[in-house]
Amino acid sequence: MRSDLFAHIEQATTEPGFRLQNSKLLKATVGNGGAFYARRGAMVAYQGTARFEYQGALAGEGSMKDKLFKAAKGAISGEGVPLMRVTGEAEVFLADAASDIFIIHLEGSDAISINGANVLAFESSLKYDIRLMTNAGVFAGAGLFNTIIYGTGQVAITSHGQPVVMETTHQPTYVDPNAAICWSANLQVDLQRSEGLGSFIGRTSGESQQMRFSGPGFVVVQPNENQAGIGQTGTTNASGPGGALGSLLGGAR
Repeated sequence: MRSDLFAHIEQATTEPGFRLQNSKLLKATVGNGGAFYARRGAMVAYQGTARFEYQGALAGEGSMKDKLFKAAKGAISGEGVPLMRVTGEAEVFLADAASDIFIIHLEGSDAISINGANVLAFESSLKYDIRLMTNAGVFAGAGLFNTIIYGTGQVAITSHGQPVVMETTHQPTYVDPNAAICWSANLQVDLQRSEGLGSFIGRTSGESQQMRFSGPGFVVVQPNENQAGIGQTGTTNASGPGGALGSLLGGAR
C-alpha cells in the first residue's frame, strides 16, 4: 500500500517527556512511575497502558486552606484550567482543535504566566498557581486571573495560528486581552481602557480594552482572539445559578 499519508507515521521515542509529533499534535511519553497533567479532553489517542484521573480545582501543592482558596479563585474567575492527571506506561497524543502547539522548557528559576485557554499540558515536576491581575477589578468582562507555572520541566501551550514573540524590555507593549497567550511572569501587567464617551453611546472601535506589559521580558501574541477571553478556559462556566459554587464543589470530588 502506498500513500503520502504514510509520511506522517509517528516518531518513535522511549524517553519520558513531551515531543511534537507535528505542529498540531503533542506526544507525551509517561512511565517509570511518572505523571503529567493535561487539559481534560485533550487526549486523541494513546498506546500502552494509561490512566486518566480527574483533577479538579483542588489540584496542586499546599495545605487544604491553600487548595480551597485556589479552588475558589478558579471557580469565580473561570480560570480553573480543567485538568486530568495521566500516569501509566504509555505514549499519549494530545491536541486542542487543531491549534498549533509549542513546548516551553522551564529551568528552575523560570516562571511564566499563561492564559488558561492556552494551557495544553505540563509535567508534574512543575507547580502552578492562579493570581489576580493588577487593577483588573474594573474589567470583569476581560477576566481577572491568569495561571502562573514555574519550576523545572516542560509545559505545552497552544496558539490559534503562528504567534509572534514581542520584546517588552525597552517600551510598554499593548495587547488585546483575547490575543495574549503567555508572558514573562515578572512583567508588570495592567488592564486599561482606550475609549472614552463614545463607547458609552454605542460608538465603539471594538478595541476598548488592552493589556499593558512593561519590564524586561516578552509576551507571546496569537493571530486570533479567544472568544472566552483572558482567564477563561472555554469550557468552564462560572456564571448563572450555582456557577461559582458548583465549580468549587465539582473540584472537590
